[in-house]
Amino acid sequence: MIRLAFILIFAAGRLVAQEGEAETPNIEPPMTYERLGNILFALDPEAQPFGPGFQMTVADVQVLVITDINADRMRAMVSIRSAETLSQEELVRMMQANFDSTLDARYAIANGTLWAAFIHPLSLLEKEQLISGLAQTVNIAKTFGTLYSGGAAEFGGGDSTDLQRALIEELLKKGEEI
Repeated sequence: MIRLAFILIFAAGRLVAQEGEAETPNIEPPMTYERLGNILFALDPEAQPFGPGFQMTVADVQVLVITDINADRMRAMVSIRSAETLSQEELVRMMQANFDSTLDARYAIANGTLWAAFIHPLSLLEKEQLISGLAQTVNIAKTFGTLYSGGAAEFGGGDSTDLQRALIEELLKKGEEI
C-alpha cells in the first residue's frame, strides 16, 4: 500500500513537471464580429453581411451565421425543411443523432422549420471550431434522412464518412491562411 502511494505521488510530480515544460499554446485573439466576417469571407468570397450576421454558401448549401454581441453568442444555421411533416421516427432518429453522431452541430426546430445548427459563445470561438462547426452543420443538413452525421468522427467505416470528413478538411485547408 505504501509502495502504491509512493508511485502515485511520484507519477503526479512528474506530470506537474512535464506540464511546466510544455510549449506555450498558440493563443488566438477573441472572436469578434469583424474577425468572424474575415474568416467567413475567406471561406466564401461571395458571402453577404446582413443584419447581425452573414449569409454564405458552403458545399452548395446556404448557411446563415447570426451573431448577438450583447449575449456573446453566434449561431450557424441551415434550413432543412418544414417541421410540420416530420414523422415520429424522424424525430426519434434526430434525437439519437444529437446524442452520438452530429458532434457539435444539432438538429433543432424553430418557427415551423427544421434546422441544422451550430451554437457557440462568440468570444470563445476559435477559428478551427468555427470551420469545423460550419462543416458539421452542412453535413447534418445533407445527411438528414440517411446518416444523420456531422461527419468528423463517425463510428463505422463506409464511404459516406470519408465524403463528410472531406468537407471538414477542405474548409480547414481554406482557413489555414486566416
